Amino acid sequence: MSRTYRDEAVVLRTHDLGEADRIVTLLTRGSGQVRAVAKGVRRTSSKFGARLEPFGVVDVQLHLGRSLDVVTQADTLAPHGRSIMADYSLFTTATAMVETAARLTEVEREPATQQYLLLAGALRALAERAHAATLVLDSYLLRALAVAGWAPSFAECARCSRPGPHRAFSAPMGGAVCGGCRPPGAAAPAEETFALLGALLAGDWAVADRSDDRHRRESSGLVAVYLQWHLERQLRSLRHVDRTGAARVDRTLDPAVAIVGRTA
Repeated sequence: MSRTYRDEAVVLRTHDLGEADRIVTLLTRGSGQVRAVAKGVRRTSSKFGARLEPFGVVDVQLHLGRSLDVVTQADTLAPHGRSIMADYSLFTTATAMVETAARLTEVEREPATQQYLLLAGALRALAERAHAATLVLDSYLLRALAVAGWAPSFAECARCSRPGPHRAFSAPMGGAVCGGCRPPGAAAPAEETFALLGALLAGDWAVADRSDDRHRRESSGLVAVYLQWHLERQLRSLRHVDRTGAARVDRTLDPAVAIVGRTA
């Protein structure tokens, strides 16, 4: 049985190892999350050092190792890192994306093709500036959570399935909640914010791109709370994303009843 395999991958992060090597964490199309050693990539003579930068999509060949695989070849498929790293706002946004992907696929070698495709597409949209960076991020976060089994509900009550529209949001309950199911401290976002959240989850960019800043800020606050509730810990990189004037999250409350913006 061959110990060498080839796959497409997004570079999630890198760490220096020794004087010339680097540990590369990859989200591959067929094998899930993989950690590998890229030997000699920090030398100026390296043939593929620049191809293994964060946010890039690569065609990579690896050799199975005991604890870490070894990168034997890498070819660039999409050099998103060049565009993203040139803009601090895009960089912080992409960093939040890859940290989320790493958390949602943290069991190594467990196939996660949908997560790979979703992340690669989001990074492409970010690099090409197809939409506002915060919209791309929030759409990615919602859809990544949905793929992981935590799809939020924005049209009907997440608890009793009563048809909406509803005026309350609860992360622990799974999204929008009706008046009868609304817990104390639930957020009360605007109707337009719920419409935006639904569009971001569905990938309806015609609706999302027409949204105004106030509803974008409010939806970003709700997405952040929903993400952190299901990950059961804060995303370190999310706090660095530029969300000037974003909806306030009251962190003095228990996370189960966190307030975002107005409360009901």
